[in-house]
Amino acid sequence: MSQVFRELLKKVGSGSHTAKSLSRSEAATAGHLMLTQAATPAQIGAFLIAHRIKRPTPEELAGLLDAYADLGPCLPALTNPQPLAVLGCPYDGRSRAAPVTVITALVLAAAGVPVLLHGGDRMPTKDGLPLIDIWRHWQLPLDRLSLDQVHGLLQDTNLGFLYLPRHFPQAAALVPYREELGKRPPLATVELLWCPYAGPVHLISGFVHPPTETVALAALAQRGITRFTTLKGLEGGVDLPRSRTAIIGLGESDGSWQRLLLHPQDYGFSRQDPPLVTESAYLECLTALLYGDTGALYDSAVWNGGFYLWRLGVCDSLDQGFSKARSLIGEGHLRAHLDRLRQVVMALV
Repeated sequence: MSQVFRELLKKVGSGSHTAKSLSRSEAATAGHLMLTQAATPAQIGAFLIAHRIKRPTPEELAGLLDAYADLGPCLPALTNPQPLAVLGCPYDGRSRAAPVTVITALVLAAAGVPVLLHGGDRMPTKDGLPLIDIWRHWQLPLDRLSLDQVHGLLQDTNLGFLYLPRHFPQAAALVPYREELGKRPPLATVELLWCPYAGPVHLISGFVHPPTETVALAALAQRGITRFTTLKGLEGGVDLPRSRTAIIGLGESDGSWQRLLLHPQDYGFSRQDPPLVTESAYLECLTALLYGDTGALYDSAVWNGGFYLWRLGVCDSLDQGFSKARSLIGEGHLRAHLDRLRQVVMALV
């Protein structure tokens, strides 16, 4: 048993009237003790559920991110002057709405924007479709790359993926607690804000509940991350919805922030998000999209690809972004980029 962790647990787990928040340094210590398994399983489980009930503060999130930065992987800066776009998606995947996150990543990468995603295998509590299963479907064994190879792939193709069990096993070791507790721990929010990169970053992070965004903004400010995009995405991810107004937060390098509301019908898009009926049917549609199919996923791919092309400075307006996204899909550029990715990855493994 860790006596240090015991004292931290007593602070956050003392009940609604006497519980106290941790300082940033205390939260970093708690993160270190959990990631290194210096705390016992009983202590870790108690801390995670108590912290969820109490709700994490910005200082606590910043401290846990400090621990991730200290113990986790960090990719060196690229030669590409464009800030790296980190797509912070929920690790427990998608189960209701068909994701287009990987298409967005391919759109950006093909347009010259470096993109990094991270995650693991199928994960509680949702046990939804994880990103790695999509890459595997496309014969891309990104889970087999070393950290140096991930950096090389990112440098060569503008796209990289950090696979939690291989690249951050300390964090992967905490995943079983999600099943045992039956709830997402606050670490699920940390994962959305994690930027394992040494160069300039543009963080893109989804959220479900508005209070989560408020706390996240303050935590990012403490971590010195000013260039970011937050959005009330589908299932807490980074896919913009079409069935409702897209609620977006825009953080700029000068420290300013503004709210943006996008109505899909104003740009000619229908108000319907494609459902994830079966994973096999979805994966077939996703592959067909690479060959120019304008079926169920097409409008969502253009809606998201166009927005992010504009947001990350490739296009001067949203309309230009949508036009470029259509051309990248329709002219086979995404399929060519995927083929290039597969060629580089297979040479590495």
